[in-house]
Amino acid sequence: MDRRYFLQASTLATLGAYFYDFLPDGFPVVRVPKSRRKFNSAAVERLIIEMKGKLQDPELAWLFENCFPNTLDTTVDFSVRNNKPDTFVITGDIHAMWLRDSTAQVMPYLALAKQDRRLKEMLTGVIYRQAKCILIDPYANAFNKEATGSKDFPNDITEMKPELHERKWEIDSLCYPIRLAYHYWKQTKDTTPFDAQWQKAMRLVLDTFREQQRKDGKGPYSFMRSSPRSIDTPPLDGYGFPIKPVGLIASMFRPSDDATVFPFLVPSNFFAVVSLRQLSEMASAILQDKGLSIECTALASEVENALKKYAIVDHPVYGKVYAYEVDGFGNRMYMDDANAPSLLSMPYFGSCDVDDPIYVSTRKMVLSDSNPYYYKGEAANGVGAPHTPEHYIWHIGLIMQALTSVDEAEIRQCVQTLKTTHGGTGFMHESFHKDDPKKYTRSWFAWANTLFGELIWKLQREKPHLLTP
Repeated sequence: MDRRYFLQASTLATLGAYFYDFLPDGFPVVRVPKSRRKFNSAAVERLIIEMKGKLQDPELAWLFENCFPNTLDTTVDFSVRNNKPDTFVITGDIHAMWLRDSTAQVMPYLALAKQDRRLKEMLTGVIYRQAKCILIDPYANAFNKEATGSKDFPNDITEMKPELHERKWEIDSLCYPIRLAYHYWKQTKDTTPFDAQWQKAMRLVLDTFREQQRKDGKGPYSFMRSSPRSIDTPPLDGYGFPIKPVGLIASMFRPSDDATVFPFLVPSNFFAVVSLRQLSEMASAILQDKGLSIECTALASEVENALKKYAIVDHPVYGKVYAYEVDGFGNRMYMDDANAPSLLSMPYFGSCDVDDPIYVSTRKMVLSDSNPYYYKGEAANGVGAPHTPEHYIWHIGLIMQALTSVDEAEIRQCVQTLKTTHGGTGFMHESFHKDDPKKYTRSWFAWANTLFGELIWKLQREKPHLLTP
């Protein structure tokens, strides 16, 4: 990329980024200056230096240096409260903490926690903060740092509290904190964060999942919003379209924060199965709570059996596949949304194996014109979402495609696409136009940045030949 193209294409000035200098390889300095970074990790900085020495493609090395530390550089608010670490993590351009995004943003750093005491403390603070959020309201997806009320959605018709930024019920919002806690424990062997408050929050997770099986009525949660976007509100007075109670868990919203059509969101139910089994293991080994452990295992098995019965459907082209959404009555959605968990990303979350025959067929469906949100263009081919404009491809979708692929040619193509669609900014985005990557949404989206770093780091360890120019 030449200097003139960057200066013409870049919109980083709106982020407060700095590019007064150029690196020896000709790329502009776009990473936030050290004096303005929110959090510094010695282990992360060492890895960046190591990766820059190993990556033979100078643009990939530049992108890794910009993207991998972006969560730490720009979104982490770390402090100590009541003698405990407390970490509030915003998504980027939206100054609120999503349970999903905050987990996904810091997950790639777990492998470095044992090398960096301060980084480990910051991660512990995320676990503490997430437990606190769940206890405030297990149905909320996004939270304020303090009890300041929602400035963006003050008129939502639901049981809002001043600590909430938004109250959209999404199954994955309760799965992600379990994922972070479980892998933190496995990486560090540290059980400090799993105190009485965390145990109480995990019990509430289990109870909420059961409540949203809706075996005894619709349950206490409903949500309505006055909005020109129909996907901001579930139908039928905010309870969603009818479901038949079959053991699956209802989710009023997708990970994209869009309303579901059929409330049994399949990839999120698979994620719940994995999360419940992880929680069962932790309840037994750490909390010494046999009751919680047994109940988690039982619910996981019930949901898994229901998925086998209702989520596997016959596609007219690809045969047996996983539906995206079902309702228990036999209705289903043949599609995928790039936000994760998605059907495409299921192996990444441990929901299935990459060679699971049904997943293989589902993957073919998702990456074809049988998926209404799969776009092919001059700049890229990839999965988008109804959350963003038509013909806009998600960087998270491309990264997940690479992370779950066993085809080296496909992985290389995904990396090449990621490298050529940052729109001259040096960062990943939420989505970009299939024909013109300079048209994109969310110039500051830390999850996409850090996940890109995770992919490049993984490939450098396992398949470095795929990163050569």
